[in-house]
Amino acid sequence: MSTEDGSSDSLEAVDAWWRAANYLSVGQIYLMGDPLLRESLQPDSIKPRLLGHWGTSPALSLVYAHLNRLIVEKGVPTVYVCGPGHGGPAMVANAWLDGTYSELFPDVTLDEAGLRRLVRQFSFPGGIPSHAAPETPGSINEGGELGYSLMHAYGAALDNPGLVVACVIGDGEAETGPLATSWWGNAFLDPRSDGAVLPILNLNGYKIANPTILSRIPETQLVEFFRGHGYEPILVSGGFDGEDPMLVHRSFARALDDAYDRICRIWTSARDAETLDDRTADRTADRTVERPPMIVLRTPKGWTGPAEVDGAPVEGTFHAHQVPLSGVRDNPDHLAQLERWLRSYRPEELFESDGSPSAVLDALRPVGGLRMSASLHTNGGTVEPLVLPDIAPHAVAVDPDGDGARTETAGATGVFGGWLRDVVAANPTTFRLFGPDEVASNRLQAVFEETDRAWQLPTVATDEHLATDGRVIEALSEHLMQGMLEGYLLTGRHGLITTYEAFVHIVDSMFNQHAKWLESAAGVPWRKPVPSLTYLLSSHVWRQDHNGFSHQDPGFLNVVVNKQADVVRVYLPTDANTLLVTMEHVFRTEDRINVVVAGKQEQPAWLSLEEARAHVDAGLGRWDWAGTELDGGDAADSDSGVDPDVVLACAGDVPTLETIAAAQLLRQRVPGLRIRVVNVSDLMKLQDPDQHPHGLPDEEFDALFTRDRPVIFAFHGYPTLVHQLAYRRTNHGNIHVRGFVEKGTTTTPFDMVHLNDLDRYRLALDVLHRIPGLEGKPGMRRLADEWHLARTEARAYAYEHGEDPSWITDWRFER
Repeated sequence: MSTEDGSSDSLEAVDAWWRAANYLSVGQIYLMGDPLLRESLQPDSIKPRLLGHWGTSPALSLVYAHLNRLIVEKGVPTVYVCGPGHGGPAMVANAWLDGTYSELFPDVTLDEAGLRRLVRQFSFPGGIPSHAAPETPGSINEGGELGYSLMHAYGAALDNPGLVVACVIGDGEAETGPLATSWWGNAFLDPRSDGAVLPILNLNGYKIANPTILSRIPETQLVEFFRGHGYEPILVSGGFDGEDPMLVHRSFARALDDAYDRICRIWTSARDAETLDDRTADRTADRTVERPPMIVLRTPKGWTGPAEVDGAPVEGTFHAHQVPLSGVRDNPDHLAQLERWLRSYRPEELFESDGSPSAVLDALRPVGGLRMSASLHTNGGTVEPLVLPDIAPHAVAVDPDGDGARTETAGATGVFGGWLRDVVAANPTTFRLFGPDEVASNRLQAVFEETDRAWQLPTVATDEHLATDGRVIEALSEHLMQGMLEGYLLTGRHGLITTYEAFVHIVDSMFNQHAKWLESAAGVPWRKPVPSLTYLLSSHVWRQDHNGFSHQDPGFLNVVVNKQADVVRVYLPTDANTLLVTMEHVFRTEDRINVVVAGKQEQPAWLSLEEARAHVDAGLGRWDWAGTELDGGDAADSDSGVDPDVVLACAGDVPTLETIAAAQLLRQRVPGLRIRVVNVSDLMKLQDPDQHPHGLPDEEFDALFTRDRPVIFAFHGYPTLVHQLAYRRTNHGNIHVRGFVEKGTTTTPFDMVHLNDLDRYRLALDVLHRIPGLEGKPGMRRLADEWHLARTEARAYAYEHGEDPSWITDWRFER
């Protein structure tokens, strides 16, 4: 099916496929009966609620038909990433024409009965969504929230040699910040070992009600824009003023052939250079001689639809964005216009008498997994379980002298970084680390002992850890890093994103969309599980020693816990060993979003590896060694059934330190007080088990936190979150939470907890205040004054000397 001569005969099948997809797209928006128009169109064949997006659909189907031609001719595996995902009817239509839809949804058969189900179900109660959702075969990008298509495409291409990821980008989507950054994804793709991304920008001129910027700037500026981003743009324009579509077919076919040829030359050139030893500047320069292609496809919005409706222009304007004819059931003129529109595609040529696709389309249908709607890459790929090295060699020795002192310290992320290096080494083609220029800042630099940062641009002598085949991808865009990771995960590989806790809010909405995708995908029987998306949030709210208020925000946890319980997990490991065990666990999970918050600064190592395993497995537990329930011998044994006087609970590394210090103050200064220390590493344990699968059963929760004793809870984040999770619990009225209360600045570690009333003295004072009758006992008022004075003196010392006093910095746990 050569296109070199540009003849109409060579592209007849492409045109027929395109017309068939357009017909089915219109049908899905409007029809609920008579899908082949065997009779004159009647109002009762029209849906009562007209939903969907027509304007982008014709161009999406045009690209699909032409990509099919290339796949059939060249046999190159190709994935279709649909940026204008609200063009869902086009993607569903093409999947049905491929035959994939009927294979996955056997009741939507390749005949007239199946067609009736196909058109009726779209945007219909009990049917399918209007976007290219998880229910849409071949989709890894829903496109409900625009901006993520190109970054998903680049993530999908990583470590997929020989794969072409064609990404259609709407010109409205191109105005979003995430998409604008995504053009730089080409700086990380290694043509020797990765696939290729072919961006196809569809300039149809309008968003919902406004023109688009890229459609209005001069063409020379448009070309300069993309050349400046490192691409060689190929321009195609047509379909305006009644132009014969065959002219566009010829132009676009030549453009795609040119783009594929360029991609193959880039691959060949890079792989022929495999024997070169130099991996730095000279080699990089050689490989950037030929720019990767991208296509600018300029077509009318709503192409082939109604030219005008009620005297107002529609085709080629924003009026074509959603439903061009809105009064079809009640307006006979609109009904007649819809029928003319549908019949303009000549359905009698496109479908057999039984409703199956015409045989003329057979030549354009790839075989098996080469169909874009059936691509293995778009359904979890071939997931290889991560090889996880033993964490024991990296564990911190706790209480090596056996005297119960627990005085060892370690930076949790630094310890984890050593194991992460080994994970990278054990999974050289299936694991990547992503982050916005913070891998070293978050103390994970040990990975650079095994790999480097991926980098395809020129280098200079002062650069460090840059290589064309690096497994770490860093760019100062949380959007780009998460989007590439999502594309990588959805196509069956594994990874981790690390960033500063305060700035993960930049991707709040991306988190929401991925969570919704996973939730929806779980209800699609043929969707395979995919590796979990895991965030490691460090440089957290309590230790921003050289930054300040702008870097202090733990609120991402509040965003996360509102998602469906089957999808999200939140972990607050308290030290290096619990972080190791936690990460070992989350790397084994599927179809989850795991949020892990851990500090990078030196902190006490509280638990041995064995203790950490038990604690992480349970998700929370009593730390009897830190409390006083064992101090009284057998009569006061922690299993005696006698409740403590107070529960000191904590979640997070810094709150845990302050809690244990508070317990020590109380043990030393208020003898006989029964104190229980409870640490929570799995935040969802606090929630009712009916609300989250990790929720602790009520009887176990009551046994741990008591039914009526005061609970002083030192929490890493905003206090209200603990109340939100635990409000159904028996003793909720006695839970008093200390956490971040939006007080921050550049200050010392202790002054930071002091500012937010989370320090050890405040927690101990809360105990005096909350235990009935304790505050009035002899000596308690004097003790309270002493602790208030200690807080004041600690602040005064820090403000004079620039550091916390020695009685804070030199504090060690004592039994």
